[in-house]
Amino acid sequence: MKLFLDTANVDEVRQGAAMGVLGGVTTNPSLMAKERGADFRQTVIEICELAKGPVSAEVTALDTAGMVAQGREVASWHEHVVVKLPITPAGLAACRELRGEGIAVNMTLCFSVNQGLLAATVGATYVSPFLGRLDDIGHDGMALVAELVEVFRVQRFETQVLAASIRHPLHVVQAAKVGAHIATMPFKVLMQMVQHPLTDVGLERFLADWERREVPKPALA
Repeated sequence: MKLFLDTANVDEVRQGAAMGVLGGVTTNPSLMAKERGADFRQTVIEICELAKGPVSAEVTALDTAGMVAQGREVASWHEHVVVKLPITPAGLAACRELRGEGIAVNMTLCFSVNQGLLAATVGATYVSPFLGRLDDIGHDGMALVAELVEVFRVQRFETQVLAASIRHPLHVVQAAKVGAHIATMPFKVLMQMVQHPLTDVGLERFLADWERREVPKPALA
């Protein structure tokens, strides 16, 4: 399973890339809006250069023609750009058209197997089930991820399941267990995956032992 960052913060992407674990990045209009004053195009290009993998950039148009036009424009910015579209009737039609032109598409805001099936049918490169938001309303978000993985496998779709709306490291482990192709997460969750108190204690002890070691005295000439 590949690990993506869900962010529009260039510094977070830079740190994730430096760790050597970053497979790609997902963004959305809300994340972009948090980066006050940042230019959308320049930010996407910079993230693409750092991530060296798929970077989802979302359109804001609501009609098919507008989505296709925006999608073509965004896709022209960098070879790593993936056009992000919502699973709506207009979004599905736009996905079909953009995929026909060879443009990678991430169908987002997926909350049911039926929606994911429709996205795969029109050739989506990725489909993004929002498991955390389903958990928030009392549904089992991870069950949706598992069902999509199974349906795509049985039907032999090439569409990849991108587990999104991840809230904590346990979600990442669970997504890996059910076979998600990708998990995208906030930078905070990525850092939580690294940290463990026993690692910190062990490192402190190793360094303390090293400082207390007996250094052989040089032999007399």
